[in-house]
Amino acid sequence: MTLGSTPIDQILIPTKCRDEFPPFLRAMQHIYMDKELNERIYSLLESVICTKKRTGRPGMDLWSIFVLAGARLCLNADYDRLHYHANSDSLLRQMLGVHDGMVRGRDFDRQTIIDNVSLLDDDALRKINDLIVEAGHKIVKKKEPEALRIKVDSFVTEANVHFPTDYNLLWDSGRKSLDIMKHLLKSNSVCHEGWRKIEHLRRTLKRQMLELSRAMADKSKNRLVRLLKAVMEYLHTARQLSDKLHKLRISDRLSMTDFALLEQLEYFRKMLDKHIDLVDRRLLKGEKIPHHEKIFSIFEPWVEWICKGKAHKPVELGKRTLIATDQWHFVIDWWVADHQQDNQLLLPALDRITLRHQVSCCSGDKGFFSKGDIEVMETFDIKAIIPKKGKRSLSDLQRENDPEFIKAKRKHSAIESNINELEHRGLDRCPDKGIKAFHRYVGLAVIAYNLRRIGKILLEQDRKASAPTARKRAA
Repeated sequence: MTLGSTPIDQILIPTKCRDEFPPFLRAMQHIYMDKELNERIYSLLESVICTKKRTGRPGMDLWSIFVLAGARLCLNADYDRLHYHANSDSLLRQMLGVHDGMVRGRDFDRQTIIDNVSLLDDDALRKINDLIVEAGHKIVKKKEPEALRIKVDSFVTEANVHFPTDYNLLWDSGRKSLDIMKHLLKSNSVCHEGWRKIEHLRRTLKRQMLELSRAMADKSKNRLVRLLKAVMEYLHTARQLSDKLHKLRISDRLSMTDFALLEQLEYFRKMLDKHIDLVDRRLLKGEKIPHHEKIFSIFEPWVEWICKGKAHKPVELGKRTLIATDQWHFVIDWWVADHQQDNQLLLPALDRITLRHQVSCCSGDKGFFSKGDIEVMETFDIKAIIPKKGKRSLSDLQRENDPEFIKAKRKHSAIESNINELEHRGLDRCPDKGIKAFHRYVGLAVIAYNLRRIGKILLEQDRKASAPTARKRAA
């Protein structure tokens, strides 16, 4: 606590505000006031974040890191907006333990927030989420032996990439190679011979890419002639650039920055050669490129092309994300799939859940159906509420017409509202770069969702507790 700051347990959270932020702040206040839960979360943060001191990192303490990491996903904000709120939102600053009255407390730097929040990892976030769900179950007064009724579903969390075609990925590879070459030429790390017209080469490559794009969309009679001409000119310029990069002469004295740039240049040169080959094979030779040879982003090569057969989004670029919720709508487990289908994700998710909770039934849609999985679930006394895909046998019809099956199947649709809420917490599109940051982003979104769920319950309890007092005052 700083001089003049309000104690966190005495912060007045508005109970009649419909904004998304007060429930999150109320949940953080509850965590701070619950000493046992507070210490358990602190110990997890210490094991991941702290290097020397047990208080946190340079510039931020553990509590500030935890609050700001959750606030970013609760608001579905980027770091610029989070930086603004951390220095200007009075309620958030009170929750951070910073006074904002006559004597202004400390301010948070944008880069300090980024460096500290990005230290959290997926394993720590899973353990923290388990503690938050446990606290949520206590608030809703879950009976100790009561088993969970699990609902599972998957959706696509999109990556922050543009729509890929082989010719615009070729342009991406070429422009990044030329950008890195400009830095290397400026530092005299490579020989300047042959690179005098580097700006002209970049402009030519971009112009030819745009001409090819227009030729692809052309519907006139001479479309094929125009297309072949545009492809041949584009590939000729790209091969010229590739030859220059292959013949590059490097200086004997290089700094660490130059080594890093050369490593990036090598990667983008390989991407350039790969997409020259793909454009040549597809547009000139008429080949159909196999799916496993394609890359959908040179910056995020882990991105998948996912077709779920839905009308509003026929194609999504990102990762399939599985979530499992209980009867109180807490997300108790999540998983970012790696080239996996829904029916490959169900049993591993139940293995993770049953280590911590007792499960009575599990519901899912047709995509999760597998006869072997259902037999395994019934072996462990878990009722499978999963309709069969395709033609049903007599035993399948008897199973699906059971009153308990029908009742649980109707309740399963509630997970769609949970997914919609998660997308409002940031899981519609991940702006962070790299697969590790993608996993962290999904974990933080789930934690922000569960915290807001707890906060809404607590605010409702606060409103009910204050109602008799208000009536007495009015009388």
